[in-house]
Amino acid sequence: MSTARNIPSDRGLNIRMFTTGLMIVILYAVVIGLLIAFGLSWSIVLIFAGAILFVQYWFSDKIALFGMGGRVVTPEQAPQLHGIIDRLCAMADMKKPRVAIADTDVPNAFATGRSPNSAVICATAGLMRRLDESELEAVLSHELSHVAHRDVAVMTIASFLGMMAGLVTRMMLWTGLVGGFGGNDNNNNGGNDNAALVELAVLAVSVVVYAISFLLTMALSRYRELAADRAGALLTGRPSALASALVKVTGEMSRIPTRDLRASESFNAFYFTPAIATKGVSLSTLFSTHPSLDQRLAQLASIEAELGRPS
Repeated sequence: MSTARNIPSDRGLNIRMFTTGLMIVILYAVVIGLLIAFGLSWSIVLIFAGAILFVQYWFSDKIALFGMGGRVVTPEQAPQLHGIIDRLCAMADMKKPRVAIADTDVPNAFATGRSPNSAVICATAGLMRRLDESELEAVLSHELSHVAHRDVAVMTIASFLGMMAGLVTRMMLWTGLVGGFGGNDNNNNGGNDNAALVELAVLAVSVVVYAISFLLTMALSRYRELAADRAGALLTGRPSALASALVKVTGEMSRIPTRDLRASESFNAFYFTPAIATKGVSLSTLFSTHPSLDQRLAQLASIEAELGRPS
């Protein structure tokens, strides 16, 4: 449900968020059940899972800002950025989120926070330097739409289990490669065999959980980007400005050093555009968190036609 009177709720997005949330809950229950079945104490498993979820949910905005090197700024420190967001919030009839700037040359923006009351919209220095005011307004209207649609919190939770499963998988593989599954004590072959089976089972479950979480997150992420593009374009009434920003930012990604793009990859699901260089087709583009540029531009051209202007 949208929290802004002039940013309508997106039924397709709501259905996908509900479905993703339900599947993630089921996935959590399965993982917790399997960990308990493997012999771990149920109280330890539940306490550990609850503590991690609490930290992730309540401090997601701080984690994201810290990871991106972002800092909350006042109207005196960033008058242009605050001015644009003030204007957009008045147009949308919604509460103003906190405003932040990330001191990186990677041209991007993202919204984070568990709810509209704790939301933060962050723009990078690289984005502000490259876009004119109408393009910057279009990008910020896109991010404001994420806040209004409440999809940021769902994405945070949906992506978390996959990240944890990926971490467990890497740890298990590292442990297996370094120490072997079960050791070499011939006097305790039965115990070692059982331990090896448990470790292999945990590894297999982690891989499956990661794959399922990844697919759920990707499906939601791509649709929510299209929903935010549409809502943001309708809010400003200038789809062409958002299209121009998309083309400009996507093109500029190829000029950013690869090490900087790799440092930002973990936040791709939250970015306005993914932090990857656009050089042909790769695994990064095939498994992108965002729709293709052509798909996004086609939707904006359609909105432009709906508003009665030629694309």
